[in-house]
Amino acid sequence: MLDANLATQLQAYLERVRIPFELVATLDDSENGRDMRALLEQIAGLSDKITLRTDGQAARRPSFAIQRPEDPVARVEFAALPMGHEFTSLVLALLQVGGHPPKVEQAVIEQIQALGAEDGREFVFETFMSLTCHNCPDVVQALNLMAVLNPRVRHVAVDGGLFREEVERRQILAVPIVFLNGEEFGQGRMTVEEIVKKLDTGSAARDAAQLSARAPYDVLIVGGGPAGAAAAVYAARKGIRTAIVAERFGGQTMDTLAIENYISVLETDGPKFAAALEKHAQAYGVELIHLQRAERLVPAATPGGLVELQLANGGSLKGRSVILSTGARWREVDVPGEQQYRNKGVAYCPHCDGPLFKGKRVAVIGGGNSGVEAGIDLAGLVEHVTLIEFGDALRADKVLVDKLKSLPNVEIVLNGQTTSIDGDGQKVTGLTYKDRASGAIRQVPLAGVFVQIGLVPNTEWLKGTLELSRHGEIIVDAKGATSVPGVFAAGDVTTVPYKQIIIAAGDGAKAALGAFDHLMRSSVPAA
Repeated sequence: MLDANLATQLQAYLERVRIPFELVATLDDSENGRDMRALLEQIAGLSDKITLRTDGQAARRPSFAIQRPEDPVARVEFAALPMGHEFTSLVLALLQVGGHPPKVEQAVIEQIQALGAEDGREFVFETFMSLTCHNCPDVVQALNLMAVLNPRVRHVAVDGGLFREEVERRQILAVPIVFLNGEEFGQGRMTVEEIVKKLDTGSAARDAAQLSARAPYDVLIVGGGPAGAAAAVYAARKGIRTAIVAERFGGQTMDTLAIENYISVLETDGPKFAAALEKHAQAYGVELIHLQRAERLVPAATPGGLVELQLANGGSLKGRSVILSTGARWREVDVPGEQQYRNKGVAYCPHCDGPLFKGKRVAVIGGGNSGVEAGIDLAGLVEHVTLIEFGDALRADKVLVDKLKSLPNVEIVLNGQTTSIDGDGQKVTGLTYKDRASGAIRQVPLAGVFVQIGLVPNTEWLKGTLELSRHGEIIVDAKGATSVPGVFAAGDVTTVPYKQIIIAAGDGAKAALGAFDHLMRSSVPAA
């Protein structure tokens, strides 16, 4: 299963194992079962601290647990062949069960260890993922870590492609999806801090009090994408007190599979790029305030005064200047059925959820680069793709359009206005669209709909506070200043054209310099 180079790298990692443990396999005679046996035998052969048993009695076959001999139950389990994006999850699980310390703040470790200590609660997590999903490893790794640190937590990562019958029975149409004690717990990317915060219901009040007690910042940045990170680095290099407050660091880049046009970086992926942004900001002493959503902006009461940022948890932060870099999110079709069947056939990430529709018929809404790329990607997995474009021509690059048209299992519909996404109450069963040329109403039977129609700025919370364009973007001047003194904005949330990572980063640097200029001038006493 592992080539010589990968096996050598893994063996070097396994030298960090301090505590002996077992791989306990529950196998069958399927091809996947044989492949799992081969992988586990290979891993066990790389370290004298790892032994393999094949007498497991887990509910799913094939699967395997990573456990210490003294543990009565399996706390970390894979019902999967964890290769592809999940290979890192496997390596980390091996190291952490083997006693290698995790790279997590001590406060988070203590929160994890305290879960269930007072009330005796048990937490049995199941994560359904796909090996092509770039969002899934964060969730798998977070829950594996929690299972290692707390004996009351158990976790099994299930490859939806390997257990298709269970996926169908439980009507799972999007990954990652997490179940806790048999009930749905959450969907999409989640960090360990987010999961713990959701379980520790008293943490919000504690966080609010701590944040409200902080001294004002010179530059307070809202949003942790490329624009926010660049603004933070440029501000911090001026030697002024800087912080970023964000729901998640990395912004939209966390949902980007490949980045190949950021100058000087030949190729990377979104999560790696986001991690590099965070590391760069931390290197300059920027305070990072995670998992907080801004709810209201209160302008300074007097010229040169403090701007207040009110948070959803009840806390607030203040800054002598504020930079808004809240980015954008996927635009919705806004038709009947979209919200009802979200994650039940309506999806926004073909890389993550595409494998769940293998052998089925799907539609892609949108004929720009994102939509056409999704159509090409899905055509290699599903039975048939219907791509629906509102206009009379596809708007994607010619090379992508030519590739799409060459695929035998793709139908392109132009002048198609989606009017509803249809279902049976549990999942998507079809899509209805209007032919804008003839006026005819057509129905397409299918199992999934992938929406790829662009972005909408995250500015709903700012309406009535500062000037927005008719598209909801923050209107800025040449220095990134908004209509509110002391408040600047940068990146995809603004009227700046061409929503690209490199443009957002440059925009963030410009806004930071604009904010610094504002601080210098506002600190000069009146004559």
